[in-house]
Amino acid sequence: MSCNYADGLSPYEYKGEVGMNEVFDTPEVLKQKISLLAEWIKDSKYTVFHTGAGISTSAGIPDFRGPKGVWTLEKEGKKPEVSLDFNDAKPTVTHMAIKSLVKKGYAKYVVSQNIDGLHLKSGLLRQHVSEVHGNMFTMKCNKCKRSYVSKTAVKTVGQRCLDIKCFGKNKNGHQCRGVLYDTILDWEHQLPIEELELSELHSKMADLCVCLGTSLQIQPINLVPFNAKKNKGKVVICNLQKTNCDRKADLVIHTYVDNLMKSLMDILGVDIDEYDEIKDPTNINYEITDWTIYEIDLKKVRDIKKNTTKSKKRKKSEAKFSNPESETVTELPCNNQILKPSKISKLNNIDNIIK
Repeated sequence: MSCNYADGLSPYEYKGEVGMNEVFDTPEVLKQKISLLAEWIKDSKYTVFHTGAGISTSAGIPDFRGPKGVWTLEKEGKKPEVSLDFNDAKPTVTHMAIKSLVKKGYAKYVVSQNIDGLHLKSGLLRQHVSEVHGNMFTMKCNKCKRSYVSKTAVKTVGQRCLDIKCFGKNKNGHQCRGVLYDTILDWEHQLPIEELELSELHSKMADLCVCLGTSLQIQPINLVPFNAKKNKGKVVICNLQKTNCDRKADLVIHTYVDNLMKSLMDILGVDIDEYDEIKDPTNINYEITDWTIYEIDLKKVRDIKKNTTKSKKRKKSEAKFSNPESETVTELPCNNQILKPSKISKLNNIDNIIK
């Protein structure tokens, strides 16, 4: 459960604004907003979804800062009245809809703050997702640094030793002598460099970033969707509470994310895939799944971003010389943005933020 996961974290006093009132758009306004979002997705060449705890509440996993969230109740000296185990949780309509949009080419990438493993269970492939806070169903070797999917939720949090030998082999074909650790971040941990870099690269290439079920309070990951703005892209926020980032967004939707995704998929004419337990990588009968981000895969995305930037520079240059009346050329977005330190958590490390 989320509360049990939270119990394993180090004490940390300030966890952001909690217990905010929920806000709902009227049916008429909601319909208009979803129709607009559907048009933006149809027109988008590069859509990235950013997901938070709010997309998993319908699976029985409590969020953190909602009216009955883990941190909200903790402030009152209480705990969520739930008994669902992470092992029993299944992907929601939203998880399956996002997976379906990626499969159909409507979405390119997913940046997830969730540790519940439901994106993985939905069938979303590794090359399409960054899990910036870790995953209860993944383990990482302390020697070869490869990651693997666990058949059950790990028993520890905070990147602790699981006393499980690494499944991998070295270049000579011999068994790796490393041991596996959980991938769940504690408050003092820095964001995983590869996950953060991929999140930023994809968001910088995006012309549309859609944030679902996140209060956007944890820095620096809350700033990442807005990289699309420097690409003249749009940012959409769907959350039941108002966020401090609403004023920066192009569209703010207040409704349950499952309702949003059902309506959106109907307009787009895309069927929502059903969850298939047999194809779930955490299924006991499924082969061991490699969940590693390899350097070669990271390089491919870097090259795509680099080529995209060069193409834009070339077009701007051509536009300048083809228009004698033009006196200035708008410069391209700077990729050296320094993200501000977190006011809530210690998860970020400025020295390791990808520039």
